[in-house]
Amino acid sequence: MKTFLLTLCGALLLSSAAFASDPSSLKAPKGAKAAIIVFEDLQCPQCRRAAPQVKQAGVTYKIPVVRYDFPLPNHDWSYTAALIARYFDQTSKDLGNAFRDYAFEHQLEINPTNLRSYADKFAAEHKASLPFVIDPQGKLAAEIAEDKGLGQRIGLDHTPTIFIVSAKPNVKPVEVPTDMQQFYLMIDAALK
Repeated sequence: MKTFLLTLCGALLLSSAAFASDPSSLKAPKGAKAAIIVFEDLQCPQCRRAAPQVKQAGVTYKIPVVRYDFPLPNHDWSYTAALIARYFDQTSKDLGNAFRDYAFEHQLEINPTNLRSYADKFAAEHKASLPFVIDPQGKLAAEIAEDKGLGQRIGLDHTPTIFIVSAKPNVKPVEVPTDMQQFYLMIDAALK
């Protein structure tokens, strides 16, 4: 039987026979020359380290950053944090992304028992409310499942997985190496 998921400290390893790696379904948002697409887990240490660089690159190049939630099964609070981020997304994408950044900023302090208090503090600081039951109809969970499904279909094998996507026809998305050294050069190439 094939092993579909084996997780190790923020890296997700998929059996090479399980999924073909083809990110060609990833597209830049309408009107954008290029975009940065990132699959992340809010409890992943590598995601925490990459997030400020990804955000800064979006600002520097004036291109959108599209974030997909990909909580890993070995992380005990990342899925709930993704649900909370999705809840804030309903108010505005900026608020949801601000919560994701907040979770990364406090990642080393957050645990399953205090995540809700961190989320409540974030909500109060942003003059927002957070209901007792965050996703009663399961709509937000379905959105996270869609993100995970997309990641699996394109052959995701680690988090963060970051792609530079050009809006030019016939230009495939390019995955940024995990060391991020070539990140800005890859964006330059996508924009040429």
